[in-house]
Amino acid sequence: MKKVLFCLIPLLFLLSACFSDPVQDDLIDYNNQDLKKAAQLEKEAIDAYDSVTGANYTSDAVMYDTMTSEVIPTYRKFVDELENIDVETDDLRKIHESYIKAANTQYNAFIKIVSALEKQDRNLIAEANAMLDEARKGIRDYNAAIKKLAKEHDVKIEEPKTQRENSL
Repeated sequence: MKKVLFCLIPLLFLLSACFSDPVQDDLIDYNNQDLKKAAQLEKEAIDAYDSVTGANYTSDAVMYDTMTSEVIPTYRKFVDELENIDVETDDLRKIHESYIKAANTQYNAFIKIVSALEKQDRNLIAEANAMLDEARKGIRDYNAAIKKLAKEHDVKIEEPKTQRENSL
């Protein structure tokens, strides 16, 4: 009887491995572990940006200082963190790459805003705003793709780990 049990136990482990979903495992690790530090950096950068734009705008000088001392360095760390995430499956890797692309577009828009402030060039501001719009669309597409992948692989994602889509 014990011999039969000892033979069945490895077989059960082998069978359970056959039913494992690598995309599900990768997505769970990605959402619960890999994105944590990146999400915090993104939040810090976007909060700093929000503090000097829109209704919170006070002057070009304050905006310039905040952009150069807080927003851009923190957002650069965020992008670096995203680029260092190692995704195991092709399905998730494709989606993650779209997030990196959108984040880089937003980072470059922030750089362009600083250049526009330095040169007092309204055309550069318009270009930066168009880049921010493109980045927001990319982030919305990323969030939709993550939700779709999660649904396909029975992963519950309670809240997006990216910035608020309506900010900026």
